[in-house]
Amino acid sequence: MSDAEKGAVDTFLEEIDPIVFAFGALLTVGVIAAFFINQSAVTEAINTTYGWVVEYLNWALLVIVFLIVLFLLFLIVGPWGKIKMGDSDPEYSFLSYFAMLYSAGFAAGVVFWGPTEALFYYDNPSPLFDVQGGTAEAVPIAIQQTLFHWALPQLAVFTIMGLAIAYFAYNYEDVPLRVSSALTPILGKENLDGPAAKVVDILAVFATIGGVATSLGFIGSQFIAGLSYQWGIDLGNVGILLVVTTMTLLFTISMVLGVDRGIRRLSNFNMILFVALMLATFILGPTLFLLLLGSQAIGGMIADFTSMSLYTGTGSDGGTGWMNSWTVFYWAWALSWSPFAGLFIARISKGRTVREVAFTGIGATSAATIPWFTFIGGTALQYHHTGTADFSNVIANNTPEISGFILFEAFPFGTVFMIAFMILVTTFFITSADSSTLAVSMMTTGGKASPSNINRIFWGVVLGMTAAILMIIGGEGGTTALQNAVIITGAPFAFVCFLAMCSLIKDFASSHGRVLLQDETVLVGSSKTTEPESPPAGPGGPVESDDD
Repeated sequence: MSDAEKGAVDTFLEEIDPIVFAFGALLTVGVIAAFFINQSAVTEAINTTYGWVVEYLNWALLVIVFLIVLFLLFLIVGPWGKIKMGDSDPEYSFLSYFAMLYSAGFAAGVVFWGPTEALFYYDNPSPLFDVQGGTAEAVPIAIQQTLFHWALPQLAVFTIMGLAIAYFAYNYEDVPLRVSSALTPILGKENLDGPAAKVVDILAVFATIGGVATSLGFIGSQFIAGLSYQWGIDLGNVGILLVVTTMTLLFTISMVLGVDRGIRRLSNFNMILFVALMLATFILGPTLFLLLLGSQAIGGMIADFTSMSLYTGTGSDGGTGWMNSWTVFYWAWALSWSPFAGLFIARISKGRTVREVAFTGIGATSAATIPWFTFIGGTALQYHHTGTADFSNVIANNTPEISGFILFEAFPFGTVFMIAFMILVTTFFITSADSSTLAVSMMTTGGKASPSNINRIFWGVVLGMTAAILMIIGGEGGTTALQNAVIITGAPFAFVCFLAMCSLIKDFASSHGRVLLQDETVLVGSSKTTEPESPPAGPGGPVESDDD
């Protein structure tokens, strides 16, 4: 082994947090090994755990995410928005900052579900609206439900973690850039290396691997479906492993180049291609219909936001099952991404204000997401409703990965659009895997901003293998195993996000003034100080003496 190789290995061994790395690695590698030993046992364990989580924790996810959305909206307009992350200037321009935040956040899921999600709501609308599926009345409801799932709430859980980690890491001395730092006021700065902090960081690694592997599984299955649909290439399970391995090599190259030369440049390219494909769909598709549909769907989402956020399906036939399959799944998916996305957001947010981060996290990203789902999803929905394109097999067989190719095949120069779509799928896969690998590496090194390449490559391989396994478990059904796995890993992290929000409220209120109550208000106990009362003068009172 050369001196350079010895130096790289020594750097890797010195930088890792042995407890977090060992538990995270053993847990995920153990699941991978168990899959190759007994695939049916792993599948059964995932399904059993999923059933328990959605039975007992679904309500908690709905309430916590709703509260986080309200808090972030308050930060955008309230007095705490002017608080700054550190005392330096921002490292990146706003457009690059936004592109990285969007690409590294949930853009891979946006690309996957954009052409297909509204089709499922059109066929089977939420019982909340009492609308019959497959009718004209179900069309705007389908887009409204899609926008609700992909705008504020999902984005909010990424943003709250990014804000909490960045604020305490950049505004407190000796607070590392890691997930447990989001709970600094609750854990205590002196306990950030203690058992409770380690548990949070291990849970973050577990959640991130489950969430990111699910996303990579969706994107990988979409890429493979495109090869099969357009060119008849059936890769099988071995092909799945080969495709994921190839994409892992691609994001490893981007990863080695670093944030500035790798993730930033590729994120900017992603956004250009993303916007170009969206605008082309708007122009070539039913333009006037999309404008009318989008206006009505946005208005409906705003009007029904509270009821949609807290809808549990109680009292309606099949309502709870529908809610678990869609809203709880999406919230758990977002929560499983929140440690990684939050850590990455914190990494690029130094020098920005709370208002900037909150606005970019839920405002600017929603402004990009809403047109995508309206134009792409609305076009697919209108084509299906009018018979221009047939998505019946997608709905009947639960194969959302082929919807994009059916949609773009109906366009002039359809092959060109499908190739562009597959390039977008691939590049979003790379940026998602790149930034997530960086985040997991940071988690397992105690918050080091630039972990070694050995560390990143190790976690990249683990993420790729986990994604491939979930894709194989899903089989022809496609997404069931991916959805179950992400709910298992993401649901417990809802409580970490809630505590991160409480940590920010506690610190902001004590350091920057309360906004609801007066600073002098005592929340528990009496605000009055008790002093001994002077006895009354006069009869029975003190007797004055003339003696000196």
